[in-house]
Amino acid sequence: MATSLLTPETKRVRRRGVAQDWRYAWIFLAPFLLLFLVFRIVPVAFAIGQSLFKQTSSGTGFSAATVDFAGLSNYARALTDPTLLTAAGRVLLYGVVQVPVMLVLALAMALLFDSGMVRLKRALQMFSFLPYAVPGVIGSILWAFLYVPGISPIVNALQTLHLPSDFLSPHAVLWSIANVTTWQWTGYNMIIIFSALQALPRDIFEAAKLDGAGGWQVAMRIKVPLVFPAIVLTALFSIIGTFQLFSEPMVLKTLTGNVTYNYTPNMFVYNLAFGTNDSHYAAAVSVVIAVATFLLSLGLLRLLQRGTEND
Repeated sequence: MATSLLTPETKRVRRRGVAQDWRYAWIFLAPFLLLFLVFRIVPVAFAIGQSLFKQTSSGTGFSAATVDFAGLSNYARALTDPTLLTAAGRVLLYGVVQVPVMLVLALAMALLFDSGMVRLKRALQMFSFLPYAVPGVIGSILWAFLYVPGISPIVNALQTLHLPSDFLSPHAVLWSIANVTTWQWTGYNMIIIFSALQALPRDIFEAAKLDGAGGWQVAMRIKVPLVFPAIVLTALFSIIGTFQLFSEPMVLKTLTGNVTYNYTPNMFVYNLAFGTNDSHYAAAVSVVIAVATFLLSLGLLRLLQRGTEND
């Protein structure tokens, strides 16, 4: 067995080459790392620092307010704040219903486009993805016109048929918001799942058909399990988006009193920071929301991974 020995000079040349490669890598990474530090790490660190203080007004109201160290008292207050808990419960209910409905629709559309049964596939995919290209505020305004009585043709038609038509009532406004987000994000999730389907080898499906499997069996027993990681990815994105719910209820708030300033956790934070000028407590609530989102996403990921391992 022949062996080759590297001379010291060769080793120095190789080490020099590796060092030069790392130098080039850091040069290309530097712009991203700088932006990530400035717009991600620094704001998070600043919010955590702000959350450890509280602003105390003077008893007379004539002197300037003082900022004192509060420790974890803001976090204790956030975890027991009934307004925040109500908003969080509302968003959890919204997510439990809206996220599964949206993902089922996205999966069904992706399977349909992948089946080859649809004509004009490219055009339909573009129309399905188009709502994602519309900014959330604009989409909310467009749907708001379809919710307002006297303007919406849908409301007028339902009123003519004597059917329930108040999309902004206390019990319906949350689902009106869910309808807007489902319309906007279903096509985006469909593209992710459809891309995963397109990457699958076609010979697996042909072999299943030769064994007598029908289209439904191929879809549910082969395609869905193979693209399960993509479904998990869309579910994680959807959970994060659920806790970031802000634009849609903020737009509908201008149309109905059933959407308050504290309707969602993010709206609660916005009202604390810019409505009541309690920026320190707002920072603490923001950190709590971020941690809750992380824990729920991690819990879902672990649960799905455990289910996959058991299968």
